[in-house]
Amino acid sequence: MRAFVVLMLFRRSTKVDDRVPALEARIAHLEAMIEGLQDSVHRDSLRTDARLEEIRKQLSPEELSRALDAEQRRRGT
Repeated sequence: MRAFVVLMLFRRSTKVDDRVPALEARIAHLEAMIEGLQDSVHRDSLRTDARLEEIRKQLSPEELSRALDAEQRRRGT
């Protein structure tokens, strides 16, 4: 909402002196949005990396062998 107000003030203003603070406020808002996006992407990347590592471990030959042996014992075959 604040960004909308700043943008409207920027559009209505005809004086350069009035536009500079509005532009500075808008840039600060956009920088904050970009930083938030970067943080979100980084956190998601860490979660994805952790999940992929977990899957790699489950697919390792030793782990697959253990899982197959356990399944055979469970089924009684």
